Amino acid sequence: MRWRSSLSEASNLVRAIAECVEQLDDPAGRPDLALVFVSAAFRGQFSELPAHLIRNLDVGHLIGCSGGGIIGNGHEVEHSPAVSITAAWLPGVKVQTFQLQEMEVPDLDGAPERWHEWLKVDPADHPCFILLADPFSFPMEETVLGLDYAYPGQPKVGGLASDAAFPGGNALLCDNFLIRTGLVGVALSGPIAMDTVVAQGCRPVGQPMVVTGAEKNHVTQLDRTAPLEMLRQLVSQLPARDRALAGHSLFLGIQMDPFKQGCHRGDFLIRNLIGIDHKRGDLVVGARPRVGQTVQFHLRDRETSAEDLTELLDRFCATAPAQDAEGALLFSCLGRGDYLYGEPDHDCKLFRRRVGDIPIGGFFCNGEIGPVGGTTYLHGYTSCFGVFRPSA
Repeated sequence: MRWRSSLSEASNLVRAIAECVEQLDDPAGRPDLALVFVSAAFRGQFSELPAHLIRNLDVGHLIGCSGGGIIGNGHEVEHSPAVSITAAWLPGVKVQTFQLQEMEVPDLDGAPERWHEWLKVDPADHPCFILLADPFSFPMEETVLGLDYAYPGQPKVGGLASDAAFPGGNALLCDNFLIRTGLVGVALSGPIAMDTVVAQGCRPVGQPMVVTGAEKNHVTQLDRTAPLEMLRQLVSQLPARDRALAGHSLFLGIQMDPFKQGCHRGDFLIRNLIGIDHKRGDLVVGARPRVGQTVQFHLRDRETSAEDLTELLDRFCATAPAQDAEGALLFSCLGRGDYLYGEPDHDCKLFRRRVGDIPIGGFFCNGEIGPVGGTTYLHGYTSCFGVFRPSA
């Protein structure tokens, strides 16, 4: 297995693609898979992408999309034109690309076989998935639920195409075709494994609590106390800097694995606090918490996001799979990068310092796809890594 990643910041699309392909030149010959990410600065030329790629890039299969920021060769380019191509030589690996539309998505109440037929991917192959979708036209949250149901335990990462402010403004690539709506993806099976690192950029504050009352997306009781009262008590005990953060960057983390002992970073699904019912003392959450779940308040800022990613990467590096990593994809939120850290390449540099100097490609998303506690979710403000290695 071999991975390579290239990046061009040329302002001319044809030249940018040619420069990327030239950087990928490899004695291994034709790659089995390429992932292409194209800056929204080239929106007026999206329709020309398939022809330029066919002319310049000889590859077995290809998927890609447009993005507000582009990641390639370990660098993050924001606010300016860029193209990245990440190529993989995958001997013995089955590569299955697919493109899908909203009206084709199976019913969540249906049998898993309907999902298998929809994707034409055999669950017995134990595939890992890379998913790219248009945020205006495709129900990604329902789809990842269905895919987890149909392919339990199989890792899934990806992101929503970004930067277009209107339907039809994004581009999705699948082999020789460009589409403006729906989802494109690839299933990889055989002697390949994909490990995931999902950094949600938050740190816990206060103590874990148990949801003792919930209605839809309202938390009505925490430890048999009004949630607003619990929040007031917490904020009064925070240091001044954290009290200021709580005014605009406070979230609720929901522990997703009820059988796991202890609560650590990466165990919580981070969701927005979208409102407070002052009359009842309820918290309104961007999720549907259930009675019995463990939750904890979280804060997010630049230092916390860096600390969170560092801890998760160090934990990953302590595992045996990290030693065999050959390539990686990074799906990062538009709200991270230079906007959050005030410097370019932050997450890529941190990954390479911790994990190793392996090829990294990807893009800045309008929503990131990755697992927490064994279940796949659509996130915001997150960096989701898929790290690839050979497997027996």
